[in-house]
Amino acid sequence: LLSRWMAKRLTGARVIDAPADAREAWLVETVRQQARAAGIPMPEVAIYPAADVNAFATGPSRSRALVAVSEGLLDGMNRQEAEAVLAHEISHVANGDMVTLALIQGVVNSFVLALSRLVGYLVDRLVFRTEEGHGPAFLVTSLVAQVVFGILASPIVFWFSRQREFRADAGAANLVGAGAMIAA
Repeated sequence: LLSRWMAKRLTGARVIDAPADAREAWLVETVRQQARAAGIPMPEVAIYPAADVNAFATGPSRSRALVAVSEGLLDGMNRQEAEAVLAHEISHVANGDMVTLALIQGVVNSFVLALSRLVGYLVDRLVFRTEEGHGPAFLVTSLVAQVVFGILASPIVFWFSRQREFRADAGAANLVGAGAMIAA
């Protein structure tokens, strides 16, 4: 329910409960076949109004996921290309990428916050010699350190995200073939 609500709220996506036409029936059946081949439960399928060629997967787990595609993807790609994009998103679901990336971001953020507070404390005590509580140097230094450490930590998250994209591409190539992935 949360993934459905978020997709609808953030993108205006419409979850397909019952296909309204042949295109929607093809989309749902393609996702069903790929999910079966990937060994995961059938995710919900949605279409959102956007001219850009895009798709995404979201959800709290492999068994409660949603795959959404833009109108632009359905209008701008042939079926082989669209199947490859769907296979990429199904691979994200099968790999648990949505939750994994959120957890990694959370761990990195925890380190950023802890280290920035430590730096703020040290500057407050050692440089400004605050003896009781926290002085203004703690707040200012902590905030500046959060920004700096956040920027320095971003490549870690970016690297991990890129690795997940490569894995999803490989998974999609296994599902639909390398030729379809290259075409997409």
